[in-house]
Amino acid sequence: MTKPRFDTTGLWPEIAAIVESDKLFSKLPTSLLSVSADAKTVKGEAGGVLTGILYLSPADTVSKKTLCPYAGLAGCQTDCLNTAGRGAFSNVQRARVRKTLFWQQYPREFMALLVADIKRLQRKAARLGMTPAVRLNGTSDIRWEKIGDGIIFDVFPEIQFYDYTKIPCRTVPANYHLTFSFSGRPVFQKAVWKQIDHDPDMNIAAVFSDHLPAEFLGRTVLDGDRSDVRFNDTSGAIVGLIAKGRAKTSTSGFVYRNSTGA
Repeated sequence: MTKPRFDTTGLWPEIAAIVESDKLFSKLPTSLLSVSADAKTVKGEAGGVLTGILYLSPADTVSKKTLCPYAGLAGCQTDCLNTAGRGAFSNVQRARVRKTLFWQQYPREFMALLVADIKRLQRKAARLGMTPAVRLNGTSDIRWEKIGDGIIFDVFPEIQFYDYTKIPCRTVPANYHLTFSFSGRPVFQKAVWKQIDHDPDMNIAAVFSDHLPAEFLGRTVLDGDRSDVRFNDTSGAIVGLIAKGRAKTSTSGFVYRNSTGA
C-alpha cells in the first residue's frame, strides 16, 4: 500500500481509514480552485466575471477542528455537505478532504499553490477578456484575512475576492467583499443583529423555502440565484436564495419557511 502523505492523527475514524487506504492521499493536490463550478458562476461568466472557487470539507466533517465556527449555532451544518466522512464518499468529497488536509498540514505549500492557481485564473480571464474573481470559502467559513495577516489579498490587490460568512463583525481588506449569511434559529439571532449594528450596509443572504418575498427584515430582497457575483449587489439589501437539495425539507431553522415562518 502506498504511504499517505497526510497525518491521520485527530481525524474522524472514517476519514482516517479513507486517507490510509485511498491512493489519492499518497500525493498532494496539484490545483485548488474550481472554475465554472456551478450554474450561478456560469451566469456570472455571462456578465464577464470568471470565478475561481476553493472548496474544502465543511464544518467538522474531517476532524473536531471546524472550518465553520458558527455552523452549529446557525443550523446550516445539517443542510451542508456533512455526508463527507459519514458514509459513502464521492470523488468530489475525497478531493475536498485532501485539500482540507493539505491546508491544515502543509500551509506554506498550500498558499504557494493557491497563488499559482490565482495567477492561472488571471491568465485565463485575460485570454477571454473577462474579469477574474475568487471565492476562498466555497464550502467553508475561514477568516482568510487572519491567515498570514491576510497576505493573499496583498499579493493580489487587483483581484476581487468575495464570500458568504456567518461570522459577524469581520474586518477585511478592501478587495474582499463579504455577504453575511442569515439563519432564523433563535440562538443565531444575536449574531445577526450584532452584524447589522456593526455594518448596516452589509448585505445579508437568506435562504427561503419556496419563493422570494419582496422584503425581509425591512430590506428589499434581491434575487441571488441570478448570479453568484455578490460584490456587484446593491448595498443594504437581502440576497434571497431558494432552498435546494436537502435544504428544501430542512427544519433546522437555517431555511426560512415562507408559509410557516422561520
